[in-house]
Amino acid sequence: MSFSPSTTWRRALARSLRRPPWSPEAWRDARFIAAGIPLALPVWGAVTTSSLLFPVLAVVLVCTRWLTGVQRSRLRALYGVEVPPPGKPATVRLRWLRIGLSWRQITYHLLVGPALAVGALAVVYLWGVALALATLYAWIWLMPLEVGLRAQLAGLDVALTVIGVLLLVVTPWLATLTAWLEVRSAQILLGPNRAEALERRVEEIAESRAGLVDAVDAERRRIERDLHDGAQQRLTSLAMNLGLARRTLKDCPPDAMEVIVAAHEEAQAAIDELRDLVRGLHPAVLEDRGLDAALSGVAARTPLPVRLDVDLAERIAPTVEAVAYFTISEALTNVAKHARASAVDVSVRTAGGRLRLVVTDDGVGGADASRGTGLTGLRKRAASVDGTLSVLSPLGGPTTITVELPCAL
Repeated sequence: MSFSPSTTWRRALARSLRRPPWSPEAWRDARFIAAGIPLALPVWGAVTTSSLLFPVLAVVLVCTRWLTGVQRSRLRALYGVEVPPPGKPATVRLRWLRIGLSWRQITYHLLVGPALAVGALAVVYLWGVALALATLYAWIWLMPLEVGLRAQLAGLDVALTVIGVLLLVVTPWLATLTAWLEVRSAQILLGPNRAEALERRVEEIAESRAGLVDAVDAERRRIERDLHDGAQQRLTSLAMNLGLARRTLKDCPPDAMEVIVAAHEEAQAAIDELRDLVRGLHPAVLEDRGLDAALSGVAARTPLPVRLDVDLAERIAPTVEAVAYFTISEALTNVAKHARASAVDVSVRTAGGRLRLVVTDDGVGGADASRGTGLTGLRKRAASVDGTLSVLSPLGGPTTITVELPCAL
């Protein structure tokens, strides 16, 4: 279940107001709103004074970015809230001066911020009044007053003290409410707007996905090296020793020789399976000699005639090379299993910073990704690097699969 930002903030405010007034968070709220008074209250006083309105407006326009940075620092240092920097503001050129204008920021510094500073000043004033009234009873009895005056104050000092104690209970909640309003208004007016936040989030997701694809490809390379240099070498050594025993132990009992022969054949079969597994993880020839040589090996292993045409001016990004290799490999496997084709054409070209892969077969056609064929997996593999895949497969053939990938991530 998902909640809107307003719902989340309402719940956070409700939790804050349920805190006891003497909690550390309440004192943090008071410090936070008090620190904002010197920043915004002078602007309020100047705005309400007609003679200073235009000079202050000019100063705010020129210092908008600096004031925004100070407010964001206050939020981060005193309240632990990070307000992301807003998008690039519109630039206005005034002869020798260039000003970055953001109307949301100007609205905050000229109207919202000063209004909240007045509220914060009222809360701080209530703190002082509450402390003074809460201790009034003690001060009256400690001061050397005349008996008659002390009798006149009897009852009044108790009432004022009770009022002071009640204000000490209520004022922290007012500070929390004021702090909440400051944080919300700063996030709305000083941070990025909704469109900018969504755009930034999309960029972060794209970078995260690219990093994940690179990490997966690096891990495949590591597993391939470990299997090739470790388990595959040991199996090869075992197969060689069993083959040597099979050839040299001529006087071995027949039952023992059958065991040696079976073990030798199993070891060779295991080597073949492991070699296919290593090639499926990440072929060494792809890293050493590039996409052209790796696809030549795939074409040679395909049980159909494959006409391969590769024209690459230079090496592309390793991750894109891996995606292109496995895409064509899976496409050829699908053709061999389902297309009933007699030949396949594979074309690999680069143009305009994109790698274009085209696989065409003369099979029966009718390929449809919605019917659970391997095309869905091919499309997802291409999309992992912001690539696209299109399929043209009328009934009766031919089938053409076109994949476009970025040459660099």
